[in-house]
Amino acid sequence: MRRDAVIDTRQISLEDRVVEKGINRTTKVVKGGRRFSFSAIVISGNREGVAGFGFAKANDVPGAVEKATRKAHASLVRVKVSDGTLPHPVQGRYGASKVVLIPAVPGTGIVAGSCVRAVVELAGVRNMLSKSFGRNNPVNLVKATFDALRKLRTREEAARLRGVPLE
Repeated sequence: MRRDAVIDTRQISLEDRVVEKGINRTTKVVKGGRRFSFSAIVISGNREGVAGFGFAKANDVPGAVEKATRKAHASLVRVKVSDGTLPHPVQGRYGASKVVLIPAVPGTGIVAGSCVRAVVELAGVRNMLSKSFGRNNPVNLVKATFDALRKLRTREEAARLRGVPLE
């Protein structure tokens, strides 16, 4: 995950959330019986424009969640939120998953599935519509959502990139 500026986790208070359907158990059959391992997806954010995610595996659930939380804190990115919603509609892709995020008027709330909802809530978005296409794998949906959030531009950034003054 590309980061524009390093975000110091000591200066902001982060909230961590395990994604619904984000803990998976896998089984390996060995000579002595079965070996279980677990994977977890954790979203971290401060509800003010900073969010990140982590995916990790371990032999027990608390270990997987702890490792994923550390990875989420290391992968924080800044999200452009304007007045509690997104500056413009945006699409994100990862693998066979595609997510469309659409700004909404105040009072709409977040209309999204559990994976997308966890990401945008912790990023600080309060009003938004979304639709996912393709596969609904939780890991791919979270990565597609972060891909979409990375593509957001404010009006000022768009004007500067195009060389057009704002009126």
